[in-house]
Amino acid sequence: MRESEELSAFRLEVRIWASEHVPKNWRDDLRGADDAVLFTFLRAWTQELKKAGWLVPHWPKEWGGGFSVPQQVVIAEELVRADAPRNSLFHVALYNAAPAIIHQGTEAQKQRFLNGMLNGEVWCQGFSEPDAGSDLAGLKTRAVRVDDHYIVTGQKVWTSTALEADWCIALVRTDPGVPKHRGLSFLIVDMHSPGVEVRPIVQATGADEFCETFFDEVKVPIDQLVGAENDGWKVAQGTLTSERAVVILEMAERLRRNGVEAIIKDAATFLVDGSTPLNDDGAARDLLAERYAEAVVLGDLVNAQIASIIHGKSIPAESSIIKLFYSELLQRTMRDATNLQGVAGQIQQSLLEAAGWETGYWMSDYLNSWGWTISGGTNEIMRNMIGEQLLGLPREPRSPEV
Repeated sequence: MRESEELSAFRLEVRIWASEHVPKNWRDDLRGADDAVLFTFLRAWTQELKKAGWLVPHWPKEWGGGFSVPQQVVIAEELVRADAPRNSLFHVALYNAAPAIIHQGTEAQKQRFLNGMLNGEVWCQGFSEPDAGSDLAGLKTRAVRVDDHYIVTGQKVWTSTALEADWCIALVRTDPGVPKHRGLSFLIVDMHSPGVEVRPIVQATGADEFCETFFDEVKVPIDQLVGAENDGWKVAQGTLTSERAVVILEMAERLRRNGVEAIIKDAATFLVDGSTPLNDDGAARDLLAERYAEAVVLGDLVNAQIASIIHGKSIPAESSIIKLFYSELLQRTMRDATNLQGVAGQIQQSLLEAAGWETGYWMSDYLNSWGWTISGGTNEIMRNMIGEQLLGLPREPRSPEV
């Protein structure tokens, strides 16, 4: 679709700004840096985006956003084109917690928490639990109301950036006597509260940004309940929808540019038999062409979703299709790059995990890619949603209490 003159002018504005402000050689400069250095860098970069007005384009205008969907797409595309750092440290705050507070929170909650996010507070998400598996509604963390606060007890897992987080959006069970989807509430928990314990989980890459989080009779004020009590399922689903609808615009572009196109560029330096570059090998060329074609298809799927949003047409399971396709294409792409590069690529030093999967070290990125088939809803759940909502397949019978 041809851009309007107004949108093209806006694109040029963002492109010029990005060319002048995205730190040069930031990946090389941060390679081997410790967490403190990396997080200081990410905080500074986020404030640069805030000053320019590009940090939260999906938020309401009064909070620094108010951009149209096409403008949001342009901002994402141009920042990726300039190889801007991804706001991984603030992802939960800006794309998960904020939409919940904006749409379901009180005015006091907006003033208190949105301002904190804009000023660099880190948030984590306490949804998943060890015993709930892929069934989020099966969670067991309890919150019992006592006077003007809740007492929260339970355990969460895969709480990314929990070690650095100031706040946690937590889905908890407030009424165990009703069907499980109906007895949940959405709380904001101060991660510095007595009774909160965070234990990092070391992954195969050596990174430990995933954590277990334990709540031992943690007091949470009543005014940190988002939405109505026992209506947390609705609030939580809104955070996941916002995550997929906005972030995938940027991630699809990053996969094409920093994934497939970067591998094609690297193929000129990969040698098949010690002398033949991979781009002269027919099988390798076919493989890379296949991945590039899939990346183009992913872009088409995202563009179709954008068109649906602009025209107010909700397509069942559309975001599930994109999430499923993206995560599995990411895995295939990183696997192929690792195989093409061979043993030499398995001994390189990786950029720290907080930069996302885009370290440029394909073995590390391949290991990191597996998390994407779990986060935001497992791919098994995505397939169920596609089958039920789009294809009209019958649902598996459930027990009466569900």
